[in-house]
Amino acid sequence: MKVLIDNGHGNNTPGKRSPDGRLLEWAYTREIADSVVARLQSAGIDSLRIVTEDTDISLEERVRRANAAYAESGKQAILVSIHCNAAGNGSAWMNAGGWSVFVDPTASAGSKRLATALADVAATKKVKVRTEAADHNYWTSSLYICKHTNCPAVLVENFFQDNKQDVDFLLSEAGKQCVTDITVEGVLAYLNQ
Repeated sequence: MKVLIDNGHGNNTPGKRSPDGRLLEWAYTREIADSVVARLQSAGIDSLRIVTEDTDISLEERVRRANAAYAESGKQAILVSIHCNAAGNGSAWMNAGGWSVFVDPTASAGSKRLATALADVAATKKVKVRTEAADHNYWTSSLYICKHTNCPAVLVENFFQDNKQDVDFLLSEAGKQCVTDITVEGVLAYLNQ
């Protein structure tokens, strides 16, 4: 099984930052993606970042890369798209906070299992896990990368980049470790099902 990691947005995407400029989503998600890939590879799991550029890559190109890697793997791949959430436009601190994972409304059973595995791990980390409904621990939203990627795919929103407490946590070594652990342990739990 190949694990594809998509790191959200690029250095030229406007507004994807904390109000004080300490957290830049493009840089943060690349740091986490590299950490996740390294941890998975050290565990013997074939994994790669599908976006190595610092600039933003179109959703169509991200999907093309993911689908090519899926085909090359013999249709044995999953995708996790790593992001930081926002309640506003990045200009002011907001109150929304917590971790969440999303699937497309047309999600496969594999996508739902992957989202559930990630959310189950997040719940063990003593962090606020945001849920949409009582009967499942993931959100459903029409997100291009989840909708058009052929393999099981989820989009993870690692806390809020416009919530001061979330940003303090995200930028701490403990926060970076927690975000990496949720993704790595969630993927391993999914693969071990």
